[in-house]
Amino acid sequence: MTTTSDRAIPSHHRRRAEPPRRGRRAAQRRKRSPLRTALLVALAVAVLGTAGLGWIYLKLNGTIDTFDGDGLSRNRPEAVSSKGKNVLVIGSDARTDGNDALGGGSEDDIGRSDTAFLLHIYADHKHAIAVSIPRDTLVTIPPCKLPDGSWTEPRTDTVFNSAFSVGQTEKGNPACTQNTVEALTGLRVDHTIVVDFKGFAELTDVVGGVKVCVPQDIHQRDLNPNRTAEGRLIFKEGEQTVSGQKALDYVRIRHGIGDGSDIGRIKRQQAFVSSLLEKIKSDGLTPTKLLPLATTATESMTVDPGLGTADKLISFAMSLKDIDLHNTKFVTVPWRYEGSRIALAEPDASGLWASLKADRTLDGKNASGRKSTDTASASASPSPGESISGDGIDVTVYNGTTLGGLAAEAAATLTDHGFTVTGTANARSRQHTTTVIQYGTGLRSQATTVAKLFPGSELEAIGGSGVNVVVGASSATAASSAPAAPATVPGSVADDARSADDDLCSNLSYGSGG
Repeated sequence: MTTTSDRAIPSHHRRRAEPPRRGRRAAQRRKRSPLRTALLVALAVAVLGTAGLGWIYLKLNGTIDTFDGDGLSRNRPEAVSSKGKNVLVIGSDARTDGNDALGGGSEDDIGRSDTAFLLHIYADHKHAIAVSIPRDTLVTIPPCKLPDGSWTEPRTDTVFNSAFSVGQTEKGNPACTQNTVEALTGLRVDHTIVVDFKGFAELTDVVGGVKVCVPQDIHQRDLNPNRTAEGRLIFKEGEQTVSGQKALDYVRIRHGIGDGSDIGRIKRQQAFVSSLLEKIKSDGLTPTKLLPLATTATESMTVDPGLGTADKLISFAMSLKDIDLHNTKFVTVPWRYEGSRIALAEPDASGLWASLKADRTLDGKNASGRKSTDTASASASPSPGESISGDGIDVTVYNGTTLGGLAAEAAATLTDHGFTVTGTANARSRQHTTTVIQYGTGLRSQATTVAKLFPGSELEAIGGSGVNVVVGASSATAASSAPAAPATVPGSVADDARSADDDLCSNLSYGSGG
């Protein structure tokens, strides 16, 4: 039978237009092979990629340990309404799970925190600062949950690292350390991560070693001062790359360098973490690099329930990708010696916590993520002799702190200048360090006038109608018990800070010989 399409082709061309069936199929295969191959490859990649991603998440989820969130304080600081985060990182010297082979001691020893720092990620996600807390710092340990479900009584003048040992368990008590940090700083800790000896050592192996600088030759006795002989040379002075046990030895060295204090060791630990971050960033967070890094980390970490799944951990890690090395700072909480122990140096310590609450960087920049146009700058302050009139401006005043009387004081100041105060109350959040002037649609000029009575305050557009003053600790008067919140991190802190891109061999110790 001849089809319509057959009739459309002259008979003398028909044979060339219709190759034999076998040959036609071969031609079709030759013609469609590249497209078909591409589709098959794409399908295979999609299927294998999805399966691989699922396998990665399943693998990571199976190795993440979490601690009991029920052990967190019943009286925690309120979360600050910003996109910033506070992450407590604890280096545990627990000897369980093979850690005794690296750190010495018995696997039945009570878990202790060997080092700890609070990482503040600014709301703009372009700056971060790690604040080291010396383990011998005298603090008040608030009520903490014991293994039997009961709670301890508060303990004053107790060394910081003993919080991790509350309950006398082999793996320690991360929740108690978090409670202590929150009580110490007034900052809400969003996440807590505990890393043990083995995890630390394996992490340095996975990245191929970390560059360090040793200020002087180190012998066995420098690691163990109970030795009578100097012992063999462990580290030679100068730059070198370390990993595994040797990396662990480096960050644990205390005696024989500088004054042999924990403060000096903290400086070397800060330099080490800086170098580790630089190595990870230079290698790039490709899937090939990320998977072994993530696997190693999760196998030797204990985290709070908020980071207890692979997607939460990976999401948190990726949120840090835009913070460059220069904007990653390391400091030690302001301190002074109290006999053989360490006490916080005030008012600088409180000034540091206040600056972090306000998202102020070391150089005083506002890293809250708000546009500069939403900040009441110094130009909003009254010039000498300027008369401020609040005639026709209605204001509601809220106390944004736990200090009594601040709303009433602010209301009196406003009334004295002709403003109409429509009411006073406590703000929903009581953790404000800076006074905020909130304003509704079309009321920015009124808010700017109000801000002139509160130097250093910030403007915030909230929509709706009306002007509100949310009083922060910075507006406390001399009659109040609250110190004014500083505009910048105290100079004693900023001057001794380390950037993650600083010279490897600088600022490695404290005291003579450093």
